[in-house]
Amino acid sequence: MNKKQSKIVRITASYFIIAIMAVVIIYPLVWVFGASLTPGTSISSSSIIPDNPTWSHYKELFNSEESLYLTWYWNTIKVSILSMLASVITISLMAYSFSRYQFVGRKNGLVTFLILQMIPNFAALIAIFVLANVTGLINTHLGLILIYIGGAIPMNTWLMKGYLETIPKELDESARMDGAGHFRIFWQIIMPLAKPMIAVVAVFSFITPFTDFILAKVLLRQPEQYTLAVGLYELVSRQYGSEFTLFAAGSILIAVPIAILFLSLQKYFVSGLTAGGIKG
Repeated sequence: MNKKQSKIVRITASYFIIAIMAVVIIYPLVWVFGASLTPGTSISSSSIIPDNPTWSHYKELFNSEESLYLTWYWNTIKVSILSMLASVITISLMAYSFSRYQFVGRKNGLVTFLILQMIPNFAALIAIFVLANVTGLINTHLGLILIYIGGAIPMNTWLMKGYLETIPKELDESARMDGAGHFRIFWQIIMPLAKPMIAVVAVFSFITPFTDFILAKVLLRQPEQYTLAVGLYELVSRQYGSEFTLFAAGSILIAVPIAILFLSLQKYFVSGLTAGGIKG
């Protein structure tokens, strides 16, 4: 086999693998979308896209008097945005401190973060509930936001710290010689260079409230406070008698803000991969 044939085989194998992965990823999304267009309440169908598609389930989510879908959507967006902003600020400051300064407890703090990121949030449900009850944060979005922020800190601090350490410290020293203070170096020099990692942390923090069910279910009590995950579950399992097509319609709409954020920050992901390749 000559070089040209070998190259063709490699390219063909690569595209074949990519095609398989695309089917594995895209098929469930198409199936759920088809289920959301299926008339009635059953999701059983001979084809992915039903023969008589209908948008009635989407209309029912927004027009039904019993549905609080818009309220749940707003609650989730609010929790997601506040969690994302607070997480990015907190994690950036912590990662910068661990990356640039030497202080007592630095090594033990990093080891603690490493251990904490191995423990899922639901493993501490009892402790979280008791703490939220004592502090009066049961059935509040503030309690949920604080938990999401705390849960995002260990892993994302490690990720951002590793990225900040690829930024030359000579930039800090040069700025310090020109009279820049610690915060100015952090804000005007380090953070613009860390945009790719900030984008990663922002997306991770934004997605969590949309996908989390257990923590929200434990803390939130009133339907007006529910996030989408809890609200859709209650809507389908209690009020409408397991109408899975309605659940599919609500699930499809969850992907809209996540997709918008990801597409908006996509250029930073690409530049992050490029920067990582150059610095490596």
